[in-house]
Amino acid sequence: MARGVTAKKGVKQGKPPYVLDEQVGFILRQVWQRHSSIFSRDIGTNLTPTQWAALSKLAETGPCSQNQLGRLTAMDVATIKGVIDRLTARGLTETSQDPEDGRRLLVSLTRAGQQLAEKVAPNAIAITRETLAPLEPKERELLMALLNKLR
Repeated sequence: MARGVTAKKGVKQGKPPYVLDEQVGFILRQVWQRHSSIFSRDIGTNLTPTQWAALSKLAETGPCSQNQLGRLTAMDVATIKGVIDRLTARGLTETSQDPEDGRRLLVSLTRAGQQLAEKVAPNAIAITRETLAPLEPKERELLMALLNKLR
């Protein structure tokens, strides 16, 4: 007998114990997919969300170690290394020795990286606005507060 169907053909039993459509992870993934689609369409340049996160964080904070940048952008060591390698290959970031600790490299924006970050920022703001557009202003504030609480 098929799960959820009684002996009478087509008559369903009670609700199953796990309904995927009601799970927070599944809903967050769907929202992320929607946001990623908007991002890809509207960012205005060939940047991934993780590349944009690194560029925008460097524009915000200035030079920092690759490790620190990974922490600030919620990327693991391997991910941030790949992101910085790709941005450096495009001439958007560069590394230099940390004057306070010669064993550590600092990542910083190049002039081209700074210019791109400034150019793309309005698009990124518009992407956030569109992602949140189905919500009323108070709902947007509440959603952001709740998501921040879940971090």
